Amino acid sequence: MDPDGVQLGIKPLPEALAIARELDLDLVEVAPMANPPVCRIMDFGKFKFDEAQRAKESRRKAVHVGIKEMKYRPKIGPGDFDTKTRQVGKFLTEGYKVKITIMFRGREVYHPEHGKRILDRIAEQMEGIAKVEAEPKLDNRNMIMVLAPDKRARQAAQSRASNQQRAEKAAASAGEGPAGAEANGNAPDGDADAASDAATSAAEG
Repeated sequence: MDPDGVQLGIKPLPEALAIARELDLDLVEVAPMANPPVCRIMDFGKFKFDEAQRAKESRRKAVHVGIKEMKYRPKIGPGDFDTKTRQVGKFLTEGYKVKITIMFRGREVYHPEHGKRILDRIAEQMEGIAKVEAEPKLDNRNMIMVLAPDKRARQAAQSRASNQQRAEKAAASAGEGPAGAEANGNAPDGDADAASDAATSAAEG
């Protein structure tokens, strides 16, 4: 096959090489197992460069899921817990997996249930944006759990929030109608009677 994609048919090897040299190109074997072998006349250097560029672009587009780690203590205070858990949520929404590590010290390791409660709280707060990829387990003096982003759950949560906002706006708009009519319409009976009495007193005076 020549560079323009035209089939040249079966050629003896010396003749095929001569054609390639005449075009200042290379004769490249592309199907060596065929009978006869199939060759292509091309600029092999450019072909290899293009292949490398395509591979590089493919790697660039590939999704590489990194992993972050957040460490907690069994006796962590509410403020630190909230700060760390917000950061966990941030990592997850950015597409990272998060390894949660509970670090036990001394005799704390004899009460793994305290660490398990913390991990359960984190998983509960991350519901809607993450799923538990690796269940809590003890690893020496640590307890570890891995959370992974849950795109479907996050999209569903966003959809529910959007629907709720639309419903609230619709309810608010419906509530404004009667209130506006009352404000611009006739006064209530009590106000009308008071206005009539005031007009009568003014006339008598």
